[in-house]
Amino acid sequence: MSAPPHEAQPARPGRALPDTQQGMRRRNLSRVMHTVSAEGPLSRAAVASRIGLTRAAVSTLVDELIRSGLLEELGPERPGRVGRPGSALAVSGQGPAGIGAEVGVDHLAVCAVDLRGRVRARAVRYGSNRGRSPEPVLEQLTGLVRQVVSQAETEGLWPAGLAVAVPGLVARDGRTVVRAPNLDWHDADLGALLPADLPPTVDNEANFGALAELWLGDGTPRDFLHVSAEIGIGAAVVFDGRLLRGTRGFAGELGHVPVHPDGPRCACGGRGCLEQYAGEKAVLRAAGVEPGEDRVGLLAGRAAEGDEDVRRALREAGTALGIALTGAVNLLDPEGVVLGGALAGLAPWLLPSLRDELARRTAGPACPVAVSELGPQGPLLGAAHSVVRAVLDDPGAVAERA
Repeated sequence: MSAPPHEAQPARPGRALPDTQQGMRRRNLSRVMHTVSAEGPLSRAAVASRIGLTRAAVSTLVDELIRSGLLEELGPERPGRVGRPGSALAVSGQGPAGIGAEVGVDHLAVCAVDLRGRVRARAVRYGSNRGRSPEPVLEQLTGLVRQVVSQAETEGLWPAGLAVAVPGLVARDGRTVVRAPNLDWHDADLGALLPADLPPTVDNEANFGALAELWLGDGTPRDFLHVSAEIGIGAAVVFDGRLLRGTRGFAGELGHVPVHPDGPRCACGGRGCLEQYAGEKAVLRAAGVEPGEDRVGLLAGRAAEGDEDVRRALREAGTALGIALTGAVNLLDPEGVVLGGALAGLAPWLLPSLRDELARRTAGPACPVAVSELGPQGPLLGAAHSVVRAVLDDPGAVAERA
């Protein structure tokens, strides 16, 4: 499930472990957890070989992790082989779980993911959040969190933390939404409105979507630009396996890159932003389609049936995306672009014009554009997995609580 430690970062990395004997022990606990998570089931000897520690040292670490409920023994590694087989180790299917939540413009969602990366509980509420103040929205979200935690606890799990994805700019404090135009939220301290007994982290939904792609995607490069969409359009830059956040943490606001500077006014206050041409609302308007509950499914269905108005709207949206992405590709030179969120479901009709625009405008060779297999689930899964990875990065903190 996991890459080795330090190859990727959780959504809000904690403090570096101190360079002391205690810090070294906690780093070695992390190395064991990441190795078993990525390659297990493994014997103690196999773990020792992979991380370069003695078997005795690894056994001591493993025993601590088993006592903490983070690892479990599955029995002989390979029965029938010559010599005494080692006991196979795996990350526990019980114990800590990552709680991920998402505030969307028209939905709320929560899930619990165990250390093996399996979704063990989920809850969703549909309904518009546009223009609602943060307090009632977060109250409803907290209710869903409590529901998911209760369900997870019946399966032997307990919440290791809560991470919340939102469609807006989030300050580096990991709790304050500075601006979310499609929700009409400004300087909202969500940390004060989330459950106090769960250490909350708030981040932009595109960032969590990119991290999910990095951690869970099949063959995702280490340098890529992740583009996701719901009502608005967000992006995240991953460089050498790490998020590029920018000075204030606001990097990736692709949806508000001007495509036509004299175009229609955007909710952000600018004109001609990408969202005015490639956001869901803009595409529905251009296609002459009334919004429904399953907007993406509606557009995809009509496009597949040959509706020329819908196909033209999607071609134009792809062209606008290509224009906006050209600047980012020329500036950053990523290995590729990954389309996620709602865009993934519309890729067959967006990609031709998007790729044509990129090929025509980029200075170097054409940048590959791939479609995320996670689709609209990416931000929610990325949020939950960021908590799981925080446990893998510092299992000693859990061990001290056990």
